[in-house]
Amino acid sequence: MTVLFAVERQDVADYVSALFLVYTVLVLLNVLISWVPRMPYNRALRATLDFVKETTDPYLNLFRRVLPPIGGGGFALDLSPIIGIILLSVARAVVVGLIRG
Repeated sequence: MTVLFAVERQDVADYVSALFLVYTVLVLLNVLISWVPRMPYNRALRATLDFVKETTDPYLNLFRRVLPPIGGGGFALDLSPIIGIILLSVARAVVVGLIRG
């Protein structure tokens, strides 16, 4: 009997690294979505936008509690995505480094 899939530490590390990358892209998409004030209604587009918001907002809300938006009025700068992406990058380096050994 032959083994079809040989999973090595490198394969697992690459997979985990890809997951961190996908989540980082979702955070960036969340930022882009927030810049567009009104999106035309489309069922598939709405489902995609809701998915991005629902998967990234709980993570970003951790930082929003500690670091409120800078500015006020009509323009407030939310720094939580920047902090979130930096921490994702650090966590990615640490976790992938530990897996690779």
